[in-house]
Parts: sequence; C-alpha cells; structure tokens
Amino acid sequence: MNEQAQPIISISRLEKWYDSKQILKGIDLDIYPGQIIGYIGPNGAGKSTTVKILCGLISDFRGDVTVAGIDIRQDTLAVKAKIGYVPENAELYDVLTPMEYLDFMGKLYSMDEETTRRRAGLLLHGFGLGEHRDSRMDTFSKGMRQKVLLISGIIHNPTVIVLDEPLSGLDANAVIMVKELIALLAKEGKTIFYCSHMMDVVEKISDRILLINEGAIVADGTFESLKNEHGETLERVFARLTGRTDSNLDASHILSALD
Repeated sequence: MNEQAQPIISISRLEKWYDSKQILKGIDLDIYPGQIIGYIGPNGAGKSTTVKILCGLISDFRGDVTVAGIDIRQDTLAVKAKIGYVPENAELYDVLTPMEYLDFMGKLYSMDEETTRRRAGLLLHGFGLGEHRDSRMDTFSKGMRQKVLLISGIIHNPTVIVLDEPLSGLDANAVIMVKELIALLAKEGKTIFYCSHMMDVVEKISDRILLINEGAIVADGTFESLKNEHGETLERVFARLTGRTDSNLDASHILSALD
C-alpha cells in the first residue's frame, strides 16, 4: 500500500446503540484503495451493523463515515453509487429473468440501457449463466441465485465492494472463480470489504484482517502479522481474542452426549 494514498473509507469514533444496548463502541478505521479486508467476528459483535452503516442503510449513528471523500450523512445516494453490496440473505424478484433483474438494477444506478445490457450479458456468461439469461429465476438453484446477486453487486463498476458470505451456495469451481475475481478487482484498485465466518477463505484472500468483538476492533493486521503475534491459525486467533480459549470444549461435550 502507498503510504501517501488517501483512504477510500474513513471511519471515526463510530458508535451505535439499539435502545439501551451499545453495539459499536468507537470504531476508528482507515481503509485504502486496493485492499482486501477480511472483516470477521462472532455473531452479535457488530459486523452487520458496521456494514449497514457503511452502505447507507442505517443513518442514526454517532461518529463520522466517509467513502471516497463523501460524508455518508451529507450525500447518502452518492456513497451508495460508489458501493456494490452483496448481502448474506437477499430476496430476488423470482418472476424476473436475470436480464430483467439486472436491467432493473442498472436503472437504480442510473446506468444507460445499452451499458447495462452489455455488461449483464458479459457477466452472466462469465458466471456460467449465459444460457439462463432469459429464464425465470424461480427455477434457479441457490448457487445460481447467488451468482445473480454477485453480478448485481458489481454491474455498476463500484469503487468499494461489500461482500457478506458471498460464497454461500456456490459449487467448487464457482468458489475458485470468485476468489480469482476478488484478487483481480483489488489489482484494479477496487476495495473489497469481505465478511465471512469461513476462516480458511478469509485467511487466503485477505491482505488485511479486522476482528471485531463486542463492538470494538480487537485485531487489525495481515494474517502473517496476526499469526506472528499470537502464534496461532486464524481460527485460533479468533477463538482466543473473542474469549473462547478452548474451541474443542463444546464439541467434546456434544460427542460425550452420544455415549
């Protein structure tokens, strides 16, 4: 990373409450162009809340968030135009075909029809869905639907791509292809914000890993730096820093119940 580069994402003193419960406790982050960020943490740690704030889906928070120099409070739509978001659980319009759905997405991003259709055709072909471009999606498998969601997240050529469990439902070949695509997008200067519970994938694709626990960032570095500091695999680092020091304990109890 060029130390002179300006952050593409800047988060300062980020706090969020739900009623009386504080979910985010003063997060400070600068993320730079071309970085692949692995954002990990246990359920309830604040991952989804961070992502929703970053994507402009939650507005009542404390602190400052800018994307490409744009204050998310001042111009939420401009920030959304810079971001491609693939949520973990999203509903497609099943009665539409992929081409119809992507045409709809293009209109949301104010893309011209010719560009939308050209990119949609090329992307569907690249994801192995070319022959299904005009089939209704209510006939699609989970993996096929996930591919359409991934396409919808990048069709407008965003600066920042937020992926929440993007490999869900994909077969082995598609997983390999998506990993390669993430690396190529980063080389082009795109910033990838990758949320997942699949530690082995995060370990392999990320050049920077952020671990959040109880609303605070408790680890920030490359996999090698975290490994050198803690002397562990990423799974063990995760277990240690989130308070679960014996990851075999629960499994052993479960196994003993079968005796």
